Amino acid sequence: MTGMATRYLYLVRHGEALPDESGLTEGGRRQATLLGQRLRDIPFAAVHHGPLSRAEQTARLIGDHLENVPLTVSDVAGDYVPYMPVRGELPAESADLFLRFLADVTDEERERGPALARRALGLFTGPVDAEEDRYELVVTHNFLIAWLVREAMHAPKWRWLGLNHGNAALTVIRYAPGRPASVLVSNDMRHLPTELQWTGFPPELHI
Repeated sequence: MTGMATRYLYLVRHGEALPDESGLTEGGRRQATLLGQRLRDIPFAAVHHGPLSRAEQTARLIGDHLENVPLTVSDVAGDYVPYMPVRGELPAESADLFLRFLADVTDEERERGPALARRALGLFTGPVDAEEDRYELVVTHNFLIAWLVREAMHAPKWRWLGLNHGNAALTVIRYAPGRPASVLVSNDMRHLPTELQWTGFPPELHI
């Protein structure tokens, strides 16, 4: 099916989570509210969010600022490992680091994650078969955002590793007919005050 209109895909990592990941911190709720205020004038056709509470709460707080936009829970927007590389695919200098990071991924996760990642590409990417441009918001987790950015850049499959996004940061990808995907905005936190920026990153990576 050939799309006739442009898709604008807005990707958001959930707000800062509690230590047990059962929901959002007070700061995480504030992050989501501020992001909702930033996005309130975007004519979204849909908001997709993962099933975990931190993503659902973020989506609902954003949705409070959107008018008549349905929120849809989806496993495809969940938290999973999208691709498991083998050593030969990885740069020699970072292979050990990445393989240690992935060492605890279970056999079930190794099968389920890539299957969901393939579905995500089919569901969320590419132009739309429609008369008008389409705006969609996906409230999800770092790994899926990294996977979709990697795909948009035509980078190797392993390259979702090492692409990190702050809590409630905004990434926007444009899929226009007849053109390659374009990452318009990446890890944008300008809607957040300084004290709420860069959560989700280790302190040494704060800028």
